[in-house]
Amino acid sequence: MSTPSTERPADGFARSLIRWFDADHIPEGAEALRNTPKRVDWPRSIPFIILHLLCFAVIWVGASPIAVWTAVGMYFFRMFAITGFLHRYFSHKTYSTSRAFQFVMAVWAALAVQRGALWWACTHRHHHKHSDEEDDKHSPVVDGFWWSHIGWITAKRNFPTDYSKISDLAKYPELVFLNRFDVLIPLLAGGLLYGIGALLGASGYDTNGPQLLVWGIISTVVLFHGTGCINSLAHVFGTKRFNTTGDESRNSLILTLITLGEGWHNNHHRYQATTKQGFYWWEFDPTYYGLKIMSWMGLIWGLKGVPASIYEEAERTKAEASSSRA
Repeated sequence: MSTPSTERPADGFARSLIRWFDADHIPEGAEALRNTPKRVDWPRSIPFIILHLLCFAVIWVGASPIAVWTAVGMYFFRMFAITGFLHRYFSHKTYSTSRAFQFVMAVWAALAVQRGALWWACTHRHHHKHSDEEDDKHSPVVDGFWWSHIGWITAKRNFPTDYSKISDLAKYPELVFLNRFDVLIPLLAGGLLYGIGALLGASGYDTNGPQLLVWGIISTVVLFHGTGCINSLAHVFGTKRFNTTGDESRNSLILTLITLGEGWHNNHHRYQATTKQGFYWWEFDPTYYGLKIMSWMGLIWGLKGVPASIYEEAERTKAEASSSRA
């Protein structure tokens, strides 16, 4: 006979608060969290709500060219880390690098405030394994727009990092540390941003600490929604070059512009092992161009291309589509 649970709601809320700072604080067990219902965890949502509300502080701090362009620069600087590092390296290992630069990439990616590199990679690999199936954590085909865009990331069931599924990365203690305390780098970066703004203001420039910090937060919120568009829209809008992916992944130029190349999503789902997302020269892929430059600098190497068989399949599919229309 099972013993009724004596846990108070306050206990669960306290654990959620601690997990804001220590992502591996799961005394109830990771499996227990993974078995919870597919629903929004409101305590976990509080940081998201706070970040969005802080954007309204722009009413008081105002705007300046320095603050606005800093926000724009931070968006693309961090989007590159998401697409080039979290996705194309940590999730898919489409190129190689040194252990030292791997750590630099993890720190750089942590600035995006989208949790740790190991959690990100684990979650994304799971997505490819179950794309647009019931077990997919963020499929708009299965669960609709809002869940795939933001709801899924607040759910308890999607919170734990399954280190057994990313053993190639979990063997590095420095990566595990950054993954566990994933809020550390963003907090330090926020303090640095505030300090730079204060220093610039004291030096006579048209900005200040609070203003630069608020515009950094605005950049972070826009960055989150830009990234989320791949989850919520890239399986709904666009064209399909390949019909053999087993899901509804699509190619979209608009999403490509928002995410520096990730919009070629159907390409990616057909062949995940290449560093390229744009398979053809006319498919704009700035992340790949940036990674190519890094390879020339010797920071990374072994960028993987697209096999001839994939191009042959694309041509066959195109010919079949033209034949069916004739």
